[in-house]
Amino acid sequence: MTATIFLIQSVFGFYILAVMLRFLLQCVRADFYNPLVQFLVRITNMPLLPVRQVIPGYRGLDLASIVLAFALQSIEVLLITLLLGRDASISSLISLSVAELLKLLINIYLWSVVIEAILSWFNPDPFHPAARLLAQLTAPLLQPARRLLPPVSGVDLAPMLVIVALIFISLLLQDFLGF
Repeated sequence: MTATIFLIQSVFGFYILAVMLRFLLQCVRADFYNPLVQFLVRITNMPLLPVRQVIPGYRGLDLASIVLAFALQSIEVLLITLLLGRDASISSLISLSVAELLKLLINIYLWSVVIEAILSWFNPDPFHPAARLLAQLTAPLLQPARRLLPPVSGVDLAPMLVIVALIFISLLLQDFLGF
């Protein structure tokens, strides 16, 4: 049973991550000609296009991606709950799904900032598709942090501030939602 749960979490987790990344990259208006974004678009188009016909976007936000990610997360939580033989009430299913999606969102940004900070030590090619994508994804968090905490002697402390803030938010959500 442990192997089955691992398989369900892996398959659903990777696909939910792809859908969530696609949503976030649309929110930050990332370059959709980037090969990595094209990969995400191609692997998420099949289930997303029918959902878009039912759920339109709102003010530039792709609500269909959110609905698809929530539906997939709910299915994953339901399958695991049933495999473990626990009660699968609708309220617990919804709250667990929301909590898992929030945890995923925080982890995406946390790891993106960490990876971008580590890459900055090696001075990567700024035109590399992965480096550009990371910069576009983390810019909404790092730019306000850089205004709040400017570089000191050429050292950018903004990533550290963002990482501490993300971990703090994660701990607050863990206390309130219990995930």
